[in-house]
Amino acid sequence: MDAPPATYLGIMRNVSRTNSKNAKQTGPAQSEAAQKKAKLLESLQLPRDVCMGALRVTLTGSTEAWVENYRGLLEYSEQSILLQGKTCQVRFEGTGLTIDYYTNEDMKISGCIQNVRYL
Repeated sequence: MDAPPATYLGIMRNVSRTNSKNAKQTGPAQSEAAQKKAKLLESLQLPRDVCMGALRVTLTGSTEAWVENYRGLLEYSEQSILLQGKTCQVRFEGTGLTIDYYTNEDMKISGCIQNVRYL
């Protein structure tokens, strides 16, 4: 898939800024704003994980996981790794879990991954 034109990205930045100004809204107004943003993303055919900051988890068998768009590391042990996403948390459970690589945007987890739970 080709990269979206820069004008679409500019539109999404403006939508994000507009929504961040209204971030304290609750109830129907917040729901309506989220629905409008989702419809805009759908009409532009842009990936949701990129535009909305959704957590993206890619598993390679049961021994490796790549995590993108995480916000922070909440817990870390050989049996459990808990990460904070924008809208949820994800917990990796298993044995011998290690974080092989990480940046502010992505992370590689290795070990025997037995369970992935979204909280």
